[in-house]
Amino acid sequence: MAVAQTPAPPRERRAPRLPGRAPRRPGDPRGPRRLWPYLLIAPAVAGGVLLLLYPMLRAAVISFQRFRMGELVRGGAAFIGLDNYRELLAAEEFWAVVARTFAWTGINVVLIMGISTAVALMLLRLGRRMRVALMSVLALVWATPVIAATTIFQWLFQSELGVVNWALTSLGFDSFRGYSWFADGTAMFGVLVVLVVWQSVPFAALTLYAGLTTIPAELYESARIDGGTGRQVFTKVTFPILRPLFALVTSLEIIWVFKCFPQIWVLSQGGPDDATTTLPVYAFKIARVLHRYDLGSAVAMLTVVILAVALVGNLRRMLRQEGAES
Repeated sequence: MAVAQTPAPPRERRAPRLPGRAPRRPGDPRGPRRLWPYLLIAPAVAGGVLLLLYPMLRAAVISFQRFRMGELVRGGAAFIGLDNYRELLAAEEFWAVVARTFAWTGINVVLIMGISTAVALMLLRLGRRMRVALMSVLALVWATPVIAATTIFQWLFQSELGVVNWALTSLGFDSFRGYSWFADGTAMFGVLVVLVVWQSVPFAALTLYAGLTTIPAELYESARIDGGTGRQVFTKVTFPILRPLFALVTSLEIIWVFKCFPQIWVLSQGGPDDATTTLPVYAFKIARVLHRYDLGSAVAMLTVVILAVALVGNLRRMLRQEGAES
C-alpha cells in the first residue's frame, strides 16, 4: 500500500544579492559613515559662506541703497533702486576704467601664459639638477607674500638708489639717471605689469609642466619621425591634448589679474592721473575717498558680473570642446 507524501512547502524567494555588496543589517554603521565626508567639509563650506557669500550679498544690498557716511553711523539706509547703477553707467570715467581694466587683464594674461608655457617646456627638457633648481626658484617666488614682493619692487625702481636705474645707466642709457618710474603713468603701468607677471608665472608654469609630464613620449617620437618641427609638435600634439588645462589656467589667471588690488594700491594707489586705476581700485577709491559706499558697492557688483560673464563663456567653451573630443 503506497504512503501519501506531503508536498514540501514552497521556498521563500529572496531578492538577488548584488555582487561585492553585503546585505545591510540592523545596526550597520555604514549609514553614519556616509555622513562623515559631509561633516569633514562642513567647516570649509560654512567658512566660505561666511567670508564670501555674506559680504557679496551685503554689497549687493548696499548697491541698491543710499549708503554714505551718515547711514554708516546712524543706520537706516533708504532703498533707491537702480539709481547707483544709472549714475555709474552714465559716467565716462567708469567706462574709461572698464577699458583700462580689460587692457590690464589682456596684457598680463597674454604675457603670463606665453612665458609660463615657455618655462614649462624648458623644464621638460632640462636635466634633473637644473630642473629641481629652477622649480625651487619658482616655488620661492610663488611663496613670496604679495606685500613683500611689492615692497621689493619699490626699492628696485626707486629713482635715485634703485637697482633698475643703476643697471640701465651702467649699460649706457643715461636718460634713466634719476628717472622717476612712479611719476609717469605709462612707466607705472609697465612696472605693475612686470610685478604681476613675475608673481603669476610660477603657478602657471608649474601647473603646465605637470600636465606636460602626462603626455606619452611615444607621441613626441612619432611626430619627430614624421618630420615635425618643434612648433608643429606643440600645435599638433601638445596643445590639443592639454587644451582643457590651458583653458583652466587661463581662467584662473584672468581672475587673479582682473581682481588684482594690493599691488596697484601699494605702488601707485591708482595713479598717477588714474593711469593704473582698475575696477577694484576704482571701487575702493570711491568708497574710501568719497565715502560713497553705495556707489562703490555698485562698482564691485558690476565687476563680479563682468568677470562671471567672461569666465562662464570660457568654461562653457572648454566643456563643449571636451564633449566633442569624447
